[in-house]
Amino acid sequence: MLRTTRMKLVELMILAQDIDRVLEYLGKHASFEMQNGTEAASGNQNNPDRDTLENLQSCRTWLGIADADSYSSETSLPAPADREKALSLIATTEDLRTRELEIADRHKRVVSARDEARAFANLKVSYSELEHLTFLSLRIGKIDPEVVDELRFALGDRALIVPLGDDSTRILAAASKKGRFALDTELKRFGFVPLEIPKDFTGIPDDVLAGLEAQVAESESEVAKIASERVAFADSCKVDLVNLILSFSLSSKIADVRDTLESTQLVYRILGWLAENESSSLMKDLDNLTEGRIAIRVYRPDEVPSVQKGHEKVPVRYNHGPVVKSFERMIFSYGAPLYGTIDPTPIVAFFFTLLFGIMFGDVGQGAVFFLLGFIMLRGWLRPLDKWRHFAPLFMAIGMSSMIMGLLTGEFFANSEVLRPFSRWVTGLFGESRNHILELMPSREAIDKIMYFFGFTVAIGFIINSIGLIINIVNKFSLGKPAQAVFSKTGICGAVFFWYVVFMALRIMLGGGSFAWYDAVAIGIPLVLLFFAEPFIRLFEGHRPVLENGLFAAVIEGVVEVLEIVSTSISNSVSFLRVGAFALSHAVLSYIIFTMSELVGGSLSAGGILIGIIGNAVIIVLEGLIVAIQVIRLQYYEFFSKFFTETGREFKPFRFTYK
Repeated sequence: MLRTTRMKLVELMILAQDIDRVLEYLGKHASFEMQNGTEAASGNQNNPDRDTLENLQSCRTWLGIADADSYSSETSLPAPADREKALSLIATTEDLRTRELEIADRHKRVVSARDEARAFANLKVSYSELEHLTFLSLRIGKIDPEVVDELRFALGDRALIVPLGDDSTRILAAASKKGRFALDTELKRFGFVPLEIPKDFTGIPDDVLAGLEAQVAESESEVAKIASERVAFADSCKVDLVNLILSFSLSSKIADVRDTLESTQLVYRILGWLAENESSSLMKDLDNLTEGRIAIRVYRPDEVPSVQKGHEKVPVRYNHGPVVKSFERMIFSYGAPLYGTIDPTPIVAFFFTLLFGIMFGDVGQGAVFFLLGFIMLRGWLRPLDKWRHFAPLFMAIGMSSMIMGLLTGEFFANSEVLRPFSRWVTGLFGESRNHILELMPSREAIDKIMYFFGFTVAIGFIINSIGLIINIVNKFSLGKPAQAVFSKTGICGAVFFWYVVFMALRIMLGGGSFAWYDAVAIGIPLVLLFFAEPFIRLFEGHRPVLENGLFAAVIEGVVEVLEIVSTSISNSVSFLRVGAFALSHAVLSYIIFTMSELVGGSLSAGGILIGIIGNAVIIVLEGLIVAIQVIRLQYYEFFSKFFTETGREFKPFRFTYK
């Protein structure tokens, strides 16, 4: 309890016929950290399942089917029936796509022909007759409709532009014979494409136009029909298609990992770390999975040569409940503790929740955090799904804030709603008061506020002391007794810190003064800290004891003493910020409440608007600031005591879809 999970190194010897199923099992259970084969050779081309996967993904994209987010619990390696189904689905999709392209191409040609016919429908005079006019040069062709006006402006009165059809994509340009060269130059500059017109062409008969319109309508019907067929096919196959994609994706990833393993033609070798309490179930499951065709060897960390020599660190894993587990990332974001040391996560979870609640006391605002955590836990908002593992954390700080809010009498920055409750509770112990805990600065409440600040410093003393104790226990557990005794976060540093606090309390509460035994009690640990480095080298067997000479040892001793004195003071005073932020939260809530009263009260339109905006600002901005401050106190005041050397986080082997 309160230590890292015991780990074992497991060696698996697996026959080639069983390797895929073993990798599938390990990846699904995500309880095994593989030492080899985790870097998949995704560039390997000898993976036929990847080709099938790419074809299936192409089908999914063309059919407009949404992709999956992750592997499901039912995802498994493709069976022979799945491979046949995949080939059939790919073939059907390809046939549908080919027919759609053919219909779309045919539709485009029919529409183009119809548009050409429309363009020349109003040309009723024989083109040969027009061309024989001695005073005119005629040009018929295609042009971008957007440049027709610019062409007219460029030609001016030198030529006439006549649109053919409704969309001006075809034009007839007429100019005098002597101006034909200027006309051709301008037409070429504006991208004019001439059309070959038969000499006896006199326009498009109405029955031809009607026939083309009928072909267009028929073509549009075919386009709509094939689109409807595609939608119907997508609806009928989307479940099977997504499942096949997941299955072949898993198979492709397994093949990539398999290619990186140590192997012979018949046997594969897998080496990795596993929690000791899960080793029996893993061996049993793998034995059943392979029908006994597997060899398993298990080693304790002290039996692994690379660990004995310090070349490899045993990965650190914790087994926590959902509430404490939601605080794990706070630990690992700072660094992984060494294997075999005390697990600080439960302590961090408790004090983070406590400190956040003290600095952010409000029943309503705390309820918002609790509700947000509950929504994340239930998965009611899809965008918050990736933060679901933090749901217990939000619920915990929400409950802590609500409890503190009951003490301070705050409900969404309103200090009157909870007064009946506060007066009832305080009345049970004597005189009724409006608030159980008064944090607003006033002449009557100044003593209570000072006591509150003293309470926050006391919490800081407890947190600092726990950090020192953890470090001392860890050093002894790791076989470093000299560091456990002589370091500034060891026994000497702890004795100095605790005695100074005891002496200060004795003088303040008892009215005493500094005595000779105080000097002895403080002086002895400081002297030992002054020569901490030589003592550590002496007891650990390092020679010479004064590695860099006497002068360097004296300088190091001075720095060590100054550091222990300064850090002891700063680490204690730093927790005054907890009281300061609790006070600022109360003042900010009072300002919002006062502003709402000035505009007609909390229930008026203006008061409601101010309340909503003010509470939103407090929840978002102050909530973020308070969280940062609590994390800072954990990192610099608590973690710094025992995180002198970091370990390696356990990263289980698992298959992720994306």
